[in-house]
Amino acid sequence: MAKCDEGYGCDVCGRDVETILDSELYLRYVLGEVPLDVLHLQRERHIRCNSAIAQYIVHESFEPVECKGPFDKRELDPGFVEAEVRRVTRGYRRLLAIPTLRLALPEYPLRITPPTPEELP
Repeated sequence: MAKCDEGYGCDVCGRDVETILDSELYLRYVLGEVPLDVLHLQRERHIRCNSAIAQYIVHESFEPVECKGPFDKRELDPGFVEAEVRRVTRGYRRLLAIPTLRLALPEYPLRITPPTPEELP
């Protein structure tokens, strides 16, 4: 059976990542962290199974996640955390919208805009 017919198992918990809305891989693609040409080569995870990124999503449809250990946002620079919350939450909102946007796969990633003067340190 072809891999696409089997579903994509989460590299952490082993259960299928059933929709793009739960996909940490597609969230990272939307954020521009994974290039299109290697997307099919990357391992899949549920967003919630990667607490290092999930902790930065602040959205009414996403139950907060804690990341214990050295990547816990409560232990990091507040300015960095604020910027990551904005960036990752923006990516998550885009991920939620993709099913209704009728975009081709290359159009999924957010356009990266330079920071405004207020966002600079």
